[in-house]
Amino acid sequence: MKYISTRGNAPELDFEQVLLTGLANDGGLYVPKTLPTFSQQQIAAWAGLSYEQLAFEVISPFIGDCIPEQDLKQILGETYKDFSHPAIAPLIQLDRNEWVLELFQGPTLAFKDFALQLLGRLLDYVLKRRNQRVVIMGATSGDTGSAAIEGCRHCDNIDIFILHPHNRVSEVQRRQMTTVLEDNVYNIAVEGNFDDCQDIVKASFRDQSFLPEGMQLVAVNSINWARIMAQIVYYFYASLSLGGPEKTVAFSVPTGNFGDIFAGYLAKKMGLPISQLVIATNKNDVLHRVMTDSVYSRTDLHQTLSPSMDISVSSNFERLMFDLYDRDGDRIRELMDAFNSGSIELDDDAMAGARDLFSSAAIDDDATCQVIADTYKNAAYMLDPHSATGVGAGRICNKNTEQPMIVLATAHPAKFPDAIAKSAIGVEPKMPAHLADLLEREERFSVLPCEKAAVNQFMTDHL
Repeated sequence: MKYISTRGNAPELDFEQVLLTGLANDGGLYVPKTLPTFSQQQIAAWAGLSYEQLAFEVISPFIGDCIPEQDLKQILGETYKDFSHPAIAPLIQLDRNEWVLELFQGPTLAFKDFALQLLGRLLDYVLKRRNQRVVIMGATSGDTGSAAIEGCRHCDNIDIFILHPHNRVSEVQRRQMTTVLEDNVYNIAVEGNFDDCQDIVKASFRDQSFLPEGMQLVAVNSINWARIMAQIVYYFYASLSLGGPEKTVAFSVPTGNFGDIFAGYLAKKMGLPISQLVIATNKNDVLHRVMTDSVYSRTDLHQTLSPSMDISVSSNFERLMFDLYDRDGDRIRELMDAFNSGSIELDDDAMAGARDLFSSAAIDDDATCQVIADTYKNAAYMLDPHSATGVGAGRICNKNTEQPMIVLATAHPAKFPDAIAKSAIGVEPKMPAHLADLLEREERFSVLPCEKAAVNQFMTDHL
């Protein structure tokens, strides 16, 4: 398996190289040169597999011969052993044809665990074999940071620096990061918003001269292909659980950076019968706007009850654009250069292809709280605010109520008690036992100005 850049001017890499690279050196994102596909018969034969077994079948073509089969199976077994539900990703029925896929059963209570528990172990395996030490640098709007830290804190060959927007994540989200006190973990609270954090990370990847000699940056954000690869699996798992591939299903996905829903798009291209993918956004509706009027543009960032989606630049949308423009790297480079200077309008032909599969809706805070309240009243089920946007958008956009609509429940409600309180359901979410004392644990983090130089100097001082 070889990987190419969306901007067409970077070397082809194998999986191990992509794992350690993140952004391509032309500024693009790596994608598979050719996508593996599965027949309906192959997919049907997977119906009885465990989550770990299914993960092996889905992702092994992406890894190729970079990791021996037996080693990969062992890595996958270790990845999901600390998930709290035996099904790993259980499905819960809310209504006749409405389901939520619980993706918060991992150690940090968010869907990011599916990819980042795996990513940490893949990195550990590869770095030990190469006798190499690297620096992980990432930005988080809430959940990526804690999942990345949890996945990498025990890795012998990694130092990890995570940037989060100061006072713009929930207290639970912050403490899940800042109470991890291992010597190789560094939390940086940037005096800005998530986009500012992400810009600093991207700029640091472009110019790594601040690092000590022999060190390199590795990405844990969803610019890292391994993140997308791992998330494809649960689309297959959910479909098979509800009678796929004979039965076609739809998915509604809360998303800001477009990584999670792009994994669903790839699952469809690989052969999974998906009729519709609903892009669920909050007030930060960059993706809803591009689907509605074909204009991809930045706007002011709004702080909402669903902070993990408070993003105005959806990094992974470039991967979809690459396909929409027939994998023309030169064209994507031109478009992204124009976007960085303002906004771009996508071609009608390109957007027609996107609208065949994708629908979208923006759910504001009031509507989010109403969905939480209604769902608790009617189904006795508590949604977190991100998952509630998915339920709300799915109900608005559903094109076929006679087939299952699966909403990706991306986080545990206990991570967002303020949103639950504003929904006035009269019940407080309970923290799982392994995090029951989280609010009493010692914290450690550094507040830095919103400047690349300050962040890079901090990193240099601690390496």
